[in-house]
Order: sequence, then C-alpha cells, then structure tokens
Amino acid sequence: MRDPNVPESLESWWILHRMFAFDRIAWDLLTPEDREEITEAATRALSKFKDSNDSDIGLAQILGHKADLMLTHYSRDFDGLALAQTALDKTDLAEFLTPTTSYVSILELGMYEATGKIHATLAEQNLKPDSDEWKAAFDELVKKEEANPRHAGRLWAKVPQRRYVCFYPMNKKREAQANWYMLPFDERAKLMLDHGRIGRHYHGLVTQVISGSIGYDDYEWGVDLYADDAIVFKKLVYEMRFDEASAKYGEFGEFLTGVQFTLDQLRTYLDGDAVPKLSVLQTV
Repeated sequence: MRDPNVPESLESWWILHRMFAFDRIAWDLLTPEDREEITEAATRALSKFKDSNDSDIGLAQILGHKADLMLTHYSRDFDGLALAQTALDKTDLAEFLTPTTSYVSILELGMYEATGKIHATLAEQNLKPDSDEWKAAFDELVKKEEANPRHAGRLWAKVPQRRYVCFYPMNKKREAQANWYMLPFDERAKLMLDHGRIGRHYHGLVTQVISGSIGYDDYEWGVDLYADDAIVFKKLVYEMRFDEASAKYGEFGEFLTGVQFTLDQLRTYLDGDAVPKLSVLQTV
C-alpha cells in the first residue's frame, strides 16, 4: 500500500562516501620501493570495483582540514559497499589513512512531478482516494513510470568524471513553524518544481547526484556536485539559497570540496609532489 501524500522515487546505486586523513609524514619516510609496492597493491584492490558493471569508485583530494582523501563507492547491492570497504581496509595503505567521516545512501530520482500526474490521472478516473481500487491503480501507474527508459541513463550512470567535486548532506526541516512533512502534497510539489528550475539553469555546467539516506545516515539526503569549473558550486548553491524550498525548509551539513583524480593517479596523490589529474575529462 502507498501513502498518496508521499512522493515516489526511483533508486539505483548504493553509495558509500569515505573520508580520510592521510599521514603524509609517515608516507614520506618509506623507501620509494615500499611506496610503489603499497600503491600497486591498493590500486589492484580498488581496480576490481572500477572495472565492473556492478560497481564504481571515485577518488578526490579534499581541500581544508576536514579530510584529505574521499573515496566514493557505487554498488548495485548493499553488500557490495561492505566488500569495497573491507577491500581497502585490508591493504597496507590503510595504515596511513585515518577515517574522519563517512556517508551511506542510495542514488535517488525524486518523482514529485510524476507523482502529481499520477494523482491527476486517478482523479480523472473518479476513484475514491485511499480505496483499494485507488491504491491498485496508483501502484500500476508507478510501475509504468519505473519502466520509463528516460530514467535509465541517470539511474545507472557511473561516478561523473569531472574535475571538481562538492559533497554535502541535507535535511528538510521539521520545526514548529517550518515542517516540510506537514505541507500538503501539492504545495511541496510546487516548491520542488521551482527548486528544480534553478538546477536546470546550470545544465551542462554541473552534474548533480542526489542520494537518499533516510534510515542509513544522520541526514536525509546526500548531494554530490561535479563540475569542470569549481566556481559553479558557489553560484549554484548561492542561487538556491533564495529558493523557498531551501531558504525556509532546507538545513545542511558540512560541505567537502576537492579535485577528482583517476586511479592511475593514486601514486601522484600519495607522494604529493603534484596535483593528481583525471586521465579523461567527461564532456556533458
């Protein structure tokens, strides 16, 4: 049974973000041969998650004191996140990495607009809301939306290969004077439609990955922004501050920003003599 006031969503990749502090002093005390051996072993351990249809990884050098390194793991099943976590922890590289924080979520496509259209269709059929017939028809329309091929490209895309990344968690407020979850469905749908218009202004400039984390972590959603120009993060997030869905109902956790690099650049990152690069930049 589905609550008609709850918007539908589509889910795909399970996602695990792991942030670490890296002990560069201890790393630099190793011989070049030991550094090479440890790097090669870590690269082999992570490669099996990169070269797979069932998983993916992203690496980023994080700026500031909150973390040095962020690993983003994608997996088609929840157990795959545990496997990826253990695989890294078993390498000698883990001796130089201290976890600072993490985030567990699942990639999510919100369907406020589609859910609203489903409500309208059911109203046209003169079905009594919340009746068994209404709920059965609702479920059938949702299944049709889930099968829509236009969702596949967004749901199962790999970690976007763009130079810069920004990650932050967020909630919708549940306060006495600003409780998102007590708003009528139609009002929430309108606010989210207006919110989405701002994001569409940045189409081609930023790739956004929204993941749901209710029941998995401390916030309700995780947001990853990927771009080839870091200034886009400031402009997008600032503009959204003036949107009612964010200004009145949004609350945010810590922001982490950094530069993405590919696995073949791991040694460059670890040695720290240059900024690691993406081997191939994605054009969106």
